Amino acid sequence: MAGYLNFQVPAGVRDLLPPEATALRELEQELVAFFQSWGYREVLTPTFEFVETFQAGSPAGEEGSLYKFIDRDGRVLALRPEMTAPIARLVATSLRREDVPLRLCYRAGVFRYEEPRAGRLREFHQAGVELIGAGGEAADAEIIALAVETLLKAGLQEFRIGIGQVAVTKGVLQDLELPREAVAQIKAALAGKDLVGLEGLIDGYNLKGRKKRHLELLATLHGGKEALEEARTNFNRGGAIAALAGLERVWKALAACGLEKWLFIDLGILRDFDYYTGIVFEGYVPGLGVPVCGGGRYDDLLGRFGYPCPATGFALGLERILMARSEVKGTGQDEGYLVAGRDLAAVLRRARELHREGTTVIIDGQSENRRQAADRAAARGLALVWVEPLTGTGEPQGKDDV
Repeated sequence: MAGYLNFQVPAGVRDLLPPEATALRELEQELVAFFQSWGYREVLTPTFEFVETFQAGSPAGEEGSLYKFIDRDGRVLALRPEMTAPIARLVATSLRREDVPLRLCYRAGVFRYEEPRAGRLREFHQAGVELIGAGGEAADAEIIALAVETLLKAGLQEFRIGIGQVAVTKGVLQDLELPREAVAQIKAALAGKDLVGLEGLIDGYNLKGRKKRHLELLATLHGGKEALEEARTNFNRGGAIAALAGLERVWKALAACGLEKWLFIDLGILRDFDYYTGIVFEGYVPGLGVPVCGGGRYDDLLGRFGYPCPATGFALGLERILMARSEVKGTGQDEGYLVAGRDLAAVLRRARELHREGTTVIIDGQSENRRQAADRAAARGLALVWVEPLTGTGEPQGKDDV
């Protein structure tokens, strides 16, 4: 139809109405303050950058998830699909003279062109941390411990964090000696926990003996220290031995400080990006089919920006956390006061006083009497403050009613 305007938003994005926007911003602020209490400093990076920044962090096959465009100078730009690569670029270019380790945190909107479904949007919000310049198990344990404490701080209780080791997983995949396309299919089945699909691929590519057993173990081996013992028994070739020994030391440290109840071993975790090199992890909550957080070690990424340096970190999906919380702060009734009265000057004065106390205050200029104001306050879940007119001295005639 000529002249028709489409006022619908595109697939994969959504408006946030006042309660949702309030909940999101409060969660962002709460998490950044919590990260800062652990010694992490906030950084901000551009919403879009040269596409090479993101290509450094992802295999070529994942470029289809980028929102790319060309500027007036002919350079290809992209909206950020995640924050780790931009922070690696920032450290390599602007913070390389600072002493390491660097503890950095962020909150940001990110963009990925993927099939929208429950828990997956094309524009969403993340908060997270990066620990740059710290290799070894102490840094791995710090990051996983911080992930647990952050999910608790965000109001979640019924969650579990699966911990894997990509050195073991990549070793098994290399041992298959299959074409890249076949390995990509197997990786997708592992990442999606698709056991039926994995069995079909095992049969289809005629994998037998050790190769079949190792793939099935990657997909099904879950648990605590007993799972680690079984992994050591089966994955006992090359670098897997040292990788599992390191994972076990991290596990013991986390268990010793009382975090074991939230953790389990899952060697099938691959993560979405190609830059992970060691311990990786993902956090899950019941009833949500996608992780609420994920991260791990990426020792090679900063070297791609000319600054070889070990690093680890994690990100949280804020919309997913809000979905997972049984009771979201700020999405119920407002907390605060509705201030009303017949004298506008008196109402404004009282509202200012309450604002200075750090209270949410709504000024009601529509109600003609106290009953109307009380109804408006009740409808919003606010306490009514009815203010009497000012006297000649500038004071109200009587006390306001709460």
